[in-house]
Amino acid sequence: MKIASLAEIKKELQHLSDKELIVLITELIKFSTDNKLFLFFQLYGKDHPQLFAEMVQEELTHEFRNANTRNYHYAKKSAQSIRRKLNKYLKFTKDKPTRIELIVFFCEMLSEYGYLTFCHPIIENLYNLQVGKIEKLLNQLHEDLQYDYQNKVKELNSRKMKARLGKKGGVVATAHKW
Repeated sequence: MKIASLAEIKKELQHLSDKELIVLITELIKFSTDNKLFLFFQLYGKDHPQLFAEMVQEELTHEFRNANTRNYHYAKKSAQSIRRKLNKYLKFTKDKPTRIELIVFFCEMLSEYGYLTFCHPIIENLYNLQVGKIEKLLNQLHEDLQYDYQNKVKELNSRKMKARLGKKGGVVATAHKW
């Protein structure tokens, strides 16, 4: 079964009446909660641009609070799960400053909740990839905004180093207890 291209679908949508479009969109919303979230943020995000960021931050905070960080394996799985949720939400907005704020928030939460103290390569790579995403998005922003966010990137890098140094001291101390 071959599905029509996006251009063909757009062409067909232009031929529909307003009522038919509303019915079609309503059916699309019922199909998936992601579709419902996307439409919600597209409709109400124009009036309240910070609403989207606040709701996503609230959801991520809830996920971090409920995450299992008893050992590095569960912490790794929890961090990956929260990152997947973040990536899903990032697809809902094209606003680069909002995307940067959400990724910075995620990295700050990783540090705050102690994920970086595990010194697990997957968690560190996940963190580094998110910082890399921020830097990539920064290059697409206006120079004034770049300067503001570059300070945040420096802070994120220093947090990673502090967590790494703090853990190495702990590893030496536990090695002597054995």
